[in-house]
Parts: sequence; structure tokens; C-alpha cells
Amino acid sequence: MLLLDRETEWSLLMRAALDGDGEAYARFLRSLAHPLRILVGRGLARARLSPGDVEDVVQETLLAIHLKAATWDRSGPIVPWIAAIARHKAVDMLRRRHRRLEVAIDDLVGDWEVAEENAPQITRSELQTLLSRLPDRQQQVIRSISLDGGTIASTASALGISEGAVRVGLHRGLKALADQARKAGS
Repeated sequence: MLLLDRETEWSLLMRAALDGDGEAYARFLRSLAHPLRILVGRGLARARLSPGDVEDVVQETLLAIHLKAATWDRSGPIVPWIAAIARHKAVDMLRRRHRRLEVAIDDLVGDWEVAEENAPQITRSELQTLLSRLPDRQQQVIRSISLDGGTIASTASALGISEGAVRVGLHRGLKALADQARKAGS
């Protein structure tokens, strides 16, 4: 798929999602996950992070996209907005790993054009409200990874569950947050 096709498809899906189309939002997230895995994997290859770490960055990126969806400027391109979020999440992962590594933006996003993210952040109270609607386990996983900077391994250890269960909890939490956004937009 060409960049123009991806840009057009994702922009149309995100606009529909912001207008309350839950199916379009689900299609948007599904179509975005695989390219993110490839691009984040390429960008973090020099850091020798595990596939689990790459998946963590992808999931955190998808969560951030969900939480910041309303900040995307509908009149602007979506690919640079997504790329900036992915870059920030990759850098956050490297910081959590205490690695000092220069990650060129071209290494992270391949052929994507990148613009700095200057959208306002969601407030902590807004995030707390959204999270409070999730089941306890999903709340714990998302809080540990996304708010406290924990890893999949440290979250699994702290909660006494497997790393796979943490990944599933993070993924399901993201889906539940997407459903909340769709319902709130209706």
C-alpha cells in the first residue's frame, strides 16, 4: 500500500471514528497495528530490544492514539501525527530501559513523514475517569505500564500474572477505552 493510500484510508477512518462510527474506529486500529509493529521494530532494532518490548511500544502507541484521538486536526495529515506518537513511545521505552541511544526519526518511521506532536495532552483526571470504567485488572495493567512506566515483566510480577496475561489486559483495556469513546461520542 502506498503512503498516499495509507494516509487517505487512515484519515477517512479516523474522521468517521471521531464522528461516532465504532466500526470505522476498530478498522482503523486493526489496519494500524501491523505497520506500527514493522516500523517500531525497525526503529528499535539497534537497541536490541525483545519482540515483547516492541509489542509494548506498539500497544502503548495505540493506547496513546486512542486517548489523544480528539486532538488530531481533521484538516491535517494523520500519518505524521501517528508517527510522532510512536516515536515518543519508543523513546519512553528506551528511557525506561536506561539506554542512551540516538534514534533517528527516519529509522523509526521508515518512509513516513514526521511532524512534531503539538496537540494538547489529555488531563490526568480525564484519564482517571476513563480508566475507572474498566475492570480492575485492566485498570491495574494500564496504570502500571502507561502511567507508572512499568514493563510487561514488572507488571506481571507485581500483579502475579503471566506476561501474556498482561499483554492481553493491555490490549483489552485499549479496546474497552475505544468502546467508551465511541459511546461517549454518540
